[in-house]
Amino acid sequence: MDASLWVAKTGLDAQQTRMNVISNNLANVNTTGFKRDRAVFEDLLYQNIRQAGGQTGADTQAATGFQLGTGVRVLATEKIVAQGNMQTTENSLDIAIAGDGYFQIAQPDGTISYSRDGNFKLSNTGQIVTASGALLQPGITIPTTASSVTFGRDGTISIELAAGGSQVIGQIQLARFVNPSGLESKGQNLLKETPASGAPQVLQPGTTGAGSLMQGTLEASNVNVVEEMVNMIETQRAYEINSKAISAVDGMLKFINNNL
Repeated sequence: MDASLWVAKTGLDAQQTRMNVISNNLANVNTTGFKRDRAVFEDLLYQNIRQAGGQTGADTQAATGFQLGTGVRVLATEKIVAQGNMQTTENSLDIAIAGDGYFQIAQPDGTISYSRDGNFKLSNTGQIVTASGALLQPGITIPTTASSVTFGRDGTISIELAAGGSQVIGQIQLARFVNPSGLESKGQNLLKETPASGAPQVLQPGTTGAGSLMQGTLEASNVNVVEEMVNMIETQRAYEINSKAISAVDGMLKFINNNL
């Protein structure tokens, strides 16, 4: 019965972890470009008391084995990289990626992080930056002589000059990964390359599987509130039933202690 208590305890831990994942999803329901997480479970080692196929007699074998499980654990949290809904903002510096790919964002230590958040701003020098001030890569500077800026679906950046005429000033590039679920979340809507994600493939938007850009639009979080609420109720019920299993085993132990 002590083993039953331990098995139920692993169930409580796993469901608590899943609730943490669901809570984080719901907390980020309005985070631009956020991709929801899913808890991945696996069963623990088994006690193999009798091997299936073992000899039960001179000419007979056991058709089934006798194995006792030792519980469950959360193996990983997996990013679900499905496309979020597109929200029109009519802000010329808001850019959404329709399809696969990530913006490249320069970090203070010289490394590159990756993001689906296209809520860009202009710095005091005219450079395109994130809301927290990190530079978009490749670096783009909008001159003070520009009256408007246009981002093409292929990433081409052009401006209308106040004195008349237009000019192409740069090109946005997107990074793709073989396994985007392997990217490491860093906070601030940023992701980091890992050995699991593979090296980034830098591409022009709209080519070789990279998504195209949509100006004046932001990609919303792909969290479905109704689905997460259903998952929350399911997790709560699973937690409760594991708790009841502990109570039941405790009652059985009390019965033995009082009657034997």
